[in-house]
Amino acid sequence: MGVTKTEIFTKEQNQLAVMLKAIAHPARIAILEHIIKADACICGDLVEELGLAQATISQHLKELKNAGLIQGNIDGASVCYCIEPSAWKALNETLKGFFNSYKGTANSCC
Repeated sequence: MGVTKTEIFTKEQNQLAVMLKAIAHPARIAILEHIIKADACICGDLVEELGLAQATISQHLKELKNAGLIQGNIDGASVCYCIEPSAWKALNETLKGFFNSYKGTANSCC
């Protein structure tokens, strides 16, 4: 597999790609939906809710955290995760701008 030339893209393009890659898995979508619904979540709750192994949940949480979409706080033996508000807002605004940039025309190229 070839090396990705991320340096030829803008910071914003690279950041959007990282965030979208992080949410491009159904388990991660389910995790985010659960965290949003609960407004905070302990990892053990996710295991019970989603029916996935603890190790699998932990790996998905790590990917979401590395992308900056969630944040976690240690609470005793558990880690409580929640949405990272500024990253979530930035992703929302970026995607709105991206999708709204297409104006559509009657003279489609296809």
